[in-house]
Amino acid sequence: MKTYSVKQADITRSWWLVDAEGIPLGRLAAEVAKILKGKNKPIYTTHLDVGDNVIVVNADKVALTGNKLQKKIYYRHSGYPGGLKEIPYEVLMRDKPELVVEKAVRGMLPKNRLGRAMLKKLHVYAGPDHPHQAQKPEALPMASGAD
Repeated sequence: MKTYSVKQADITRSWWLVDAEGIPLGRLAAEVAKILKGKNKPIYTTHLDVGDNVIVVNADKVALTGNKLQKKIYYRHSGYPGGLKEIPYEVLMRDKPELVVEKAVRGMLPKNRLGRAMLKKLHVYAGPDHPHQAQKPEALPMASGAD
């Protein structure tokens, strides 16, 4: 018996299309992160980027359960004293809904250069249109609705 090791030539990347309308943000991000990592493939290897490309459309219609839309706050810091900025998710969803989905997925990927490479395969769009028709993405079936 020999241990199989994945080579760069063995990796084939496909394109997936996810409609985020009505899907809770955490469930969407977990599923997208799993595909970006390649955990849905039998050749998954922790130290290689074997994942697929994911297109997320209708990011402005993603669901936040409970009172998160009013109470959840997005923080960022400029690096200077007193440079802490906070934006409620209600404002962020109105202005940049793509950032909400990207931030949720980024939090579920590795925090190293491999995770940054995986994040480059994520394409998020607020509306139903995207410029990746030529790649012929397959629709990813997801259970919609926040119960």
